[in-house]
Amino acid sequence: MLVTLIFFSLLYSIRDTQAMALLRGMILLVVVLVLLTSLVDLPAFSWIAQNSLPALLLALPVIFAPEIRRTLERIGRAGNVWPGTIKSTDLALEQTIRAVVSAAARLSARKHGALIIMQRLDNLDELTQSGVQMNARVTPELLLQIFYPNTPLHDGGVVIAGPQVVAAACVLPLSASGILNRSPDRQMGLRHRAALGTSETSDAIALVVSEETGSISIAHAGRMLRRLDPDRLENILTAFFRPSGKTHKPNLFERILPGLFSRKEEK
Repeated sequence: MLVTLIFFSLLYSIRDTQAMALLRGMILLVVVLVLLTSLVDLPAFSWIAQNSLPALLLALPVIFAPEIRRTLERIGRAGNVWPGTIKSTDLALEQTIRAVVSAAARLSARKHGALIIMQRLDNLDELTQSGVQMNARVTPELLLQIFYPNTPLHDGGVVIAGPQVVAAACVLPLSASGILNRSPDRQMGLRHRAALGTSETSDAIALVVSEETGSISIAHAGRMLRRLDPDRLENILTAFFRPSGKTHKPNLFERILPGLFSRKEEK
């Protein structure tokens, strides 16, 4: 059971990522080498294969460095108390969520594209340093002004931590999972890929407003919920950050594999 749990955790942590394709390629390469060396008498090739396999094992930490780092960070935070990363009062949490929902609804009605990242436990300093520092209180008017078309801060994402807009025009990582390519409608652009990529590399909530259709989407743990109305959006954000005062302390498995348990919150 312990060995099964270890392999399940490893495979689940790299699901729908570029690392999964690399893992499949490595497994296929090893299988081909084993078959060739065992079925055919090729002394020179067998010698090369036998001396190459140890090098592949040493290359594993390099190839899967981002996934290993992410898993270790989640294990390191397993003992933290869960206040939802927004470290403030319930009233401030509720005001922040309402401001984000109000801004998303108005941006959707005007078909102004937007990308909002709401920080939870994972530190997003690396993302905020790539943008313009603001440290301003979250208000619908501020978000509307930031994402007004053709303004200096329009491109990129906004990072919200607590009741503050920490930075705007932040450069976000793009998703390499290919989930959006397999979706029925493939008109989703860079904002959706950046939202999904951010959710794959952190536990943050990424909110996207489509510039073409005005639809509202949320990405979390490598999954995306689309075509949300303001009421459902508010309910989902409330479930994630729990501003009602009923704090939820996830166990070790919820901390390490948040995507497995986030579906309950999304419902």
